[in-house]
Amino acid sequence: MTDWLFLGVAFLVGLALGGFYFEVLWRTVQRLPAHPKPELLMLKSLGLRLAVVLPGFYLIMSGRWERLVACIVGFFLMREIISRRVSKGIPRTAM
Repeated sequence: MTDWLFLGVAFLVGLALGGFYFEVLWRTVQRLPAHPKPELLMLKSLGLRLAVVLPGFYLIMSGRWERLVACIVGFFLMREIISRRVSKGIPRTAM
């Protein structure tokens, strides 16, 4: 029974990590046109996102591939949720 609990926690952590990663990415993309050095902004954003997400995956995994899979499923589910939310704010002619 505790395996299911750990998988559920891993899934929720994946949702949180995905929320962080893709929200920061979206906010970075929004700031790019006005930023004087957009390439530097993208590199800093990538560094921050990876510095949070990769250790998060490693810690939640605890040597068990099942937990990593649950975490990644949550991560990509959050990607889908955020993508749909963001695309609703973009006019259809721009897509």
